[in-house]
Amino acid sequence: MNAVTADEIQLVIITGMSGAGKTVAIHSFEDLGFFCVDNLPPALMPKFLELMKESGNKMNKVALVMDLRGREFFDTLLLVLDELSESTWVTPQILFLDADDAALVRRYKETRRSHPLAPANLPLEGIKQERNLLSDLKGRAQTIYNTSNMKPKELREKIISEFAVNKQTVFTVNVMSFGFKHGIPIDADLVFDVRFLPNPHYIEHLKPKTGLEEDVSSYVLKWNDTQKFLAKTTDLLSFMLPHYKREGKSQLVIAIGCTGGQHRSVALAEYFAKFFENDYHTQVTHRDIQNRKDLAK
Repeated sequence: MNAVTADEIQLVIITGMSGAGKTVAIHSFEDLGFFCVDNLPPALMPKFLELMKESGNKMNKVALVMDLRGREFFDTLLLVLDELSESTWVTPQILFLDADDAALVRRYKETRRSHPLAPANLPLEGIKQERNLLSDLKGRAQTIYNTSNMKPKELREKIISEFAVNKQTVFTVNVMSFGFKHGIPIDADLVFDVRFLPNPHYIEHLKPKTGLEEDVSSYVLKWNDTQKFLAKTTDLLSFMLPHYKREGKSQLVIAIGCTGGQHRSVALAEYFAKFFENDYHTQVTHRDIQNRKDLAK
């Protein structure tokens, strides 16, 4: 069975205010060929995700409606989303449907339905409670539609336009080596200074080489301080990368710097790129490896 990756999967969680258009939304996703589940209790989501993962590529487009009809389980949704942030094989996209209070009240009156949080009271009271309960979830949504002035046909067209093709951006981890003597890369998101590690420049037969060569790489990696640095840094990055991805970044530039950008930074950049290549699309570049005019450290 082939493993699925986050770049191959669309998992859309449809939620939002009652009366804002979730029924239209789920029908639209069905038309797009998504496997759809209406009113899935959040507590059952981990088991459902296991089925997705075990199916290989058979369930790679999934839309789930989660709303306050399952409110006895709803508080667990944020906990489940936190757990998913640690996952490397799926990144859920939250579609939050909202509408102004006046539009929601009008829709409830037109359909003669009661609000699920205020079955015996005025719809506006339930709307206010629901808006408060959903505020944290709305803050985590990647896509928010205000349907106050949308007709069902317009909402459907908007969803089809947005989700007809998998528009999830491939998250790329760009690992770059550089030399501080040539300046810090202006496009770096994270910078690690490895000038504290033993320097191959002072080993005569290693001086003219680079960290791409095995004897230089072995020299850099053999020290206890290097191994401690790698263990702590890979642990830190393993925690951070899923959060950057969930935030919507398309790429992250991790810059590893030594003095000249020839030995230590090159070897470690190669190490980090290889370490994360099974979980992310990785690229490695060596900005200063060709700049050998002055190797004095």
